[in-house]
Amino acid sequence: MVNKNNFAWVVASVTFLALISAAAFRSTTSIMFEPLESEFGWSRSETSSAVALNLVVYGLTAPFAATLMERFSPRKVAVFALALVSLGTALTLTMTASWQLSLYWGAFVGVGTGCLALVFGSMVANRWFSKRRGLVTGVFSAAYATGQLIFLPALGSLVMVEGWRSATLVVAVFAAAIIPVFLLGFRNSPAEIGAEPYGGASIEPAGKAAPRTALATLRVLFESSRKPAFWVLAGTFFVCGWTTNGLIGAHFIPAAHDHGMPMGTAAGLLALVGIFDFAGTILSGWLTDRINPIWLLLFYYALRGLALFTVPFVLGPTVELPLMFFVVFYGLDWIATVPPTIELCRKYFGLNQSPTVYGWVFASHMVGAAIAAAFAGAIREAQGSYFIAWITAAVLCLIAAGSVLLLRKIKPPLVAINS
Repeated sequence: MVNKNNFAWVVASVTFLALISAAAFRSTTSIMFEPLESEFGWSRSETSSAVALNLVVYGLTAPFAATLMERFSPRKVAVFALALVSLGTALTLTMTASWQLSLYWGAFVGVGTGCLALVFGSMVANRWFSKRRGLVTGVFSAAYATGQLIFLPALGSLVMVEGWRSATLVVAVFAAAIIPVFLLGFRNSPAEIGAEPYGGASIEPAGKAAPRTALATLRVLFESSRKPAFWVLAGTFFVCGWTTNGLIGAHFIPAAHDHGMPMGTAAGLLALVGIFDFAGTILSGWLTDRINPIWLLLFYYALRGLALFTVPFVLGPTVELPLMFFVVFYGLDWIATVPPTIELCRKYFGLNQSPTVYGWVFASHMVGAAIAAAFAGAIREAQGSYFIAWITAAVLCLIAAGSVLLLRKIKPPLVAINS
C-alpha cells in the first residue's frame, strides 16, 4: 500500500478544528453565569445545575459515541455532532426558563460535545498514527486550550459590550462553519485512500474487537470494571474532571469576581491558562512517547493538588505575582493528564477497545466535573465563598497521585510499560 503520510496530518488538522468547536462552547459557560442570573433572576445553583447536566451528558455520551463511530464512521458522527452543537447553542437564544437552559446546554450541546470529546481524538490517533501517537494525542488535547485561548477573551469582551446573546451566536455560527471544512479534509481511515498509518502499519497487539452496538459498549464497561487498572484510571480521571472542567473551568471567573476582579480580567487569566495548557499538553504527549506514563500522572496530580491549596490566598481584585504563578503552573498541568491516561488505556485494554474504554474513563472524568460544578455552586450559595471547594479539590488531587502508584503493581496484559 502507498504510505501517504502527509494526509495523516491533514486528517489530524481538521480533527483539531472539530475539537476546537467543542472547546468554543466549553469556553462560554463560565462567562455566562452572571449575565444569565442578572437577566432572568436565576440562582447560582440553577445555572450550576445546567452546567453539571451538560458535563454528565457530555461524559456519558463519549463511550457510546465511540461505538457509533465504529458502526457509522467517525466522519458521519462528527458532522452530526457539529450540527448539534450549533443547533443547541443557537436555541439558547430563545430560552425564557431555567429548564430550557438545562435542555439546550445540558442535553443538545452535551451530546454534541460528547461526540467530539477526546474519545474521537483517540480513535483518529489510533487509526492514522503508529508513531508520534502520544504527540498527536497531546495536540488533540491541546485543541481545548486553543479554543479557550481564541474564544474566552473575545467572548468575554463581547458579553460585556453586546450581551450574552451575541457571544452565543458566534459559537453557533463557528460550529456550523467548520462542517464543510471537516467534510473536505477528513477520512475515516488510511485504507479509504489506499495508505498506511503514519509510521507504517502498527505492530501492537490489537486486543479484542471494538464494540459496534450499545449492548457491546456496556459489555466493555462490565469487562473492564473487573480489572483494577480500570478503577485506578477512572478514579484518577474523576479527580481530573473535578479540578478542571468542574471547578476551575466553571467557577474560576465568578470566584475571581467575588474577590473584586473584573470579569474581563478573570476571563483573560483563564485564557492565559489556555496558552500554557497548549504548551503543557503537547509537551505531555511528547513525554508520554518517552517516559512511563504512571510517573507522569503521579507528578501531574501531586503538583496540581499543591497548587489548588493556594487559590483562596492568591485571588484578589488585581493580578499579582502569586496569582500569575498559579495561572502559569495550572495551565501547564491543566489536561496534561490526558495523553498518559489514553496511553495506559491502550496498554491495559488493547488498541481496538481502548477508545471505548477511554470513553468510560472519560465519562468518569465528566461525572467528577459535574459533581464539582454543582458542589462548588452550592458551597458558594450557602457560605458566600468557594474556600471549601478549593481545599476539597486539592485533597482529592493528592489522593489521586497516591492512587496512580497502584498501577505499578498491575502488570499490563498486552504490552509492558517502560520503567
